[in-house]
This record gives sequence, C-alpha cells and structure tokens, in this order.
Amino acid sequence: MPNNIINHEIPDVILKQYGRDHFSGAYTNTPHVRVDKGNRSLPRLSKIIDTLEQVILKSGLKDGMTISFHHHFRGGDKVVNMVMEVISHMGIRNLTVAASSLTTVHAPMIKHIKDGTVSQIYTSGIRGELAEAISNGLMDNPIIIHSHGGRARAIETGQIKIDVAFMGVPSCDVYGNANGYTGTSACGSLGYAKVDALYAKKVVLITDFITEYPNTPFSIHQDQVDYIVQVDQVGDPAKISTGATRYTTNPRDILIGSLAAQVIACSGYFEDGFSLQTGSGGASLITTKFLREYMEKQNVHASWALGGINAQLVKMHEDGLIKRLLDVQSFDSEAIRSIGANRYHSEIDASYYANPLNKGCAVNKLNVVVLSALEIDTNFNVNVLTGSDGILRGASGGHSDTAIGSGLSIVVAPLIRGRSASVVNDIQTIITPGSTVDVLVTDRGIAVNPRRKDIAEDLSRYKLPIVPIQVLKEKAQKIAGIPEPINFEKKVVAVVEYRDGTVLDVVRQVKA
Repeated sequence: MPNNIINHEIPDVILKQYGRDHFSGAYTNTPHVRVDKGNRSLPRLSKIIDTLEQVILKSGLKDGMTISFHHHFRGGDKVVNMVMEVISHMGIRNLTVAASSLTTVHAPMIKHIKDGTVSQIYTSGIRGELAEAISNGLMDNPIIIHSHGGRARAIETGQIKIDVAFMGVPSCDVYGNANGYTGTSACGSLGYAKVDALYAKKVVLITDFITEYPNTPFSIHQDQVDYIVQVDQVGDPAKISTGATRYTTNPRDILIGSLAAQVIACSGYFEDGFSLQTGSGGASLITTKFLREYMEKQNVHASWALGGINAQLVKMHEDGLIKRLLDVQSFDSEAIRSIGANRYHSEIDASYYANPLNKGCAVNKLNVVVLSALEIDTNFNVNVLTGSDGILRGASGGHSDTAIGSGLSIVVAPLIRGRSASVVNDIQTIITPGSTVDVLVTDRGIAVNPRRKDIAEDLSRYKLPIVPIQVLKEKAQKIAGIPEPINFEKKVVAVVEYRDGTVLDVVRQVKA
C-alpha cells in the first residue's frame, strides 16, 4: 500500500475500484498551467503564435488531413487564401478542405488543387472561376455539396473529421475568447464556425484585433481554442452584402417580392406570433419590405425571424414587429451592429439552425420561408446550384433545410432569367425535392403544389394570379423556347448530398 507523492497512504483497493492513479503533483497533469507562480515579471498565459507558418507546424497539420473554414465574410474573406498560400508553400499536400461555403474570391484555390495541396472539397456552395474550373473537370475527386444543416450533421456524426479549423474572427483576447461583432472587421454572427470549434481536433483563431481579457460576450470561448495568430486583416465587411445578399432595384424582382408577400398575408400562417425566414436573393430579400406593410396594416407581429439576418429584419425588430432574431449569419452592416446591441438578437450555430439529426433544430419551428431558385421543374424540384449551362454557380445553403422544416415554403424566381426559362420539365440539379416545396411565385403567375390543397384554398379567396405550374412552364417555353440539351462527360465533378447525408444528385463535367 504505497504512499502518494505527498506521503499520504491510499489503499490499492480504492485506486482499483475507481480506476484512479496516485496523486503525483499539482502540475503533472495540468499542462496549460504555468509552473512560474512566483515570477510576477512573466506575462500571464497567452495562445498567440507569431506567424501562420509557426501555428501550422504547432497544429500538427500533415499530408492527407482535413482543414475547415467558414464564410461569414462572404466576398470579403481574406482567411482562406492567406492560409492556403502558406500551407502550399510549406509543401503539405493531399488536404481535404471542408468550408462552409466558397465564393468568387477563392479563385486562388485553383492553383492549390493543381499543385496537389487540395485533393477534396466539402462545401455548401461554390462560385466564380473556381466553380467553372471544377465544372470543367479540374479535380480528380468530385466535390461534396451539402446543406448548412447537413454540414453540421456531418461534423457532429464524424462523417467529416476536422483536424485543424482555421477561423477568421474580428476580435479575440490572448486566451481565445472571440466574437464577431467587435473589432474593425466585424462580421456579426459566427454561427458556422461555432460547430467547427466544438468538434475540430485543433482550433486556430486568425484575427486582426486583440482585445483585453476576457473578451465578453464570446461566441467561441477559450477552452475550444488552441492557437491564435494576428494578421493585418481577416476580412472586408463592406463585401459581405454583395451577390446573393444584395438588395434589388430590379422592377421584376420587386413585383415577385410583392406577390410573395401577398401569398404569405393571404395564407393561414399569417397570424400574430408567426415565424419567418426570407433567405438570400434579391426577390427573397425584397419580400420582407412588402411583408412589413401587411404586418403593420393588420397589426400582426412575428415572434421570431431566422437565418441570415439583414437590415430589414433588424428594423422590424427594433420597431417591435419581430420580437426575436435568431442569427446564423449576418448579411449586412445593420445586422452586424444589431447583434452586438440588441438583447433579443441572438447568435445561433448551424446545428441549432438546421441539423436534421439533433434533438430539434430551429427550422422545424418555422411557419414561413421564402427561398430563391435558379430553376424549378413541374414537380416543384428546385435547383440553386448549377446554371442553365451546367456550370456550378450557386449554393445549397439552408434551402432544403428550411423547405422541409417550414409550414409554408415559398420559392421565388423570374419566369425567364436571361434568355432561359426558370420553369422547366426537368431541372439540371436537384437541391430541394419538390415534396417539400409548397408555392412558386414568378412575375407571370403563382403556382401551388397540388399536394397543398389547404394553401390553394387559402389563396383562392383572394384575387391572386394562381395557375398550374404546367401553365407557367408553357409560358416560359413560348418566350424562351426549348433549349438544346447540354452535353456532359461521364465524369462526376460534384456529389449533392441531401441534408440527411444521402445522395440526392450528381453534377457531371461539362463537355467542351
């Protein structure tokens, strides 16, 4: 019956019964505590590393591992290209990049694929030169497209195992408490990064603003963070509200938004305490403006709004029309300001938002969602990923997550986009199955999914331009004609997962 290090006798039977070891010293098993308590001249604990090269070495990143990024800076992101350039220069190869989404600013990824630094990509969306290169067969392995909820599910179940998460944060302290709404590069909610912080083996914060400890309130906290690197700039917030999150002045989009708001106001879901998400895309965003008018006129208040939060929703919240905002991604400067200022504007992570396998995600409580589309077929299947030329140019995002979770899912799209019909017999790529889509709103009419007879009855009481979706397809064909089929190679360049991880569709290489 040996004594422990402080010479106290501990019976062997006790150690065996509880599976414990002898106490062997206060500092033996606490590696994050310094042993210099008596030296007051030394600085307190800090996780700051001088350079990206040093932090990559400390993280243990090696060939074949998985790294992750988030897209809260959208078109203003500087972290992905910065980190990938250093990794490539260090000669690390065959990496999987698990990004919440990739945008036009990430075109430099092309060279990292060509030199072997990147061999696999998981993402919700992909655009620009990178998307075109992949559509034309750049990668040996097809990329994996998932929804926002599907990504959270994949990380939590271990389908995606992140070795090192690189997170651009606008502010943090020396021990790793970080948020997205303070600092010169404030981007708002860090909802997508929060899941990575929980499950990645190593977490690296990249910031341009170190503040005093403790940096509260925090979105990512110190016990999740391994290392911190300070750089000149992590992102440009001015470029967040671009592309899919821009506000439209297009008269056609304004008409569609007006009709979509009428559909909501005439539905049985428009009652005091309803909940909503209005998504990205010009017509989706403008719907909020018109919906406000109906809410004020009929004295209807929303209990909460979800998803990507924008200035319109913030104004409605501050004016008392929406009680609470649940923000997984802030879409503009007003949303960034509000999340730091308003008590009931809350940051949520992607799992809380839309993970289909957790104990209950927020999309399941939605009454109404408004979603955009590149094209939709006569079975109400929706494509938001590939263009009429077959090229990758969009994002799955929360489309399928919210469509199935909401009581009323409304898809908005112009009947003709460019010279192509948006309503067709068969879409290029299915992102959201038609069984979860309820209404299509176009500038030439509104179609209700035949399975939603209740919605059709609601809308029939009002003078709305309701027609069968086949009629919209025929109108589109008369204007745009029937396009020649796109020629594809056999090679698959992208695999589309449904939110539950099953394979919904594939995208093939466009034939040159």
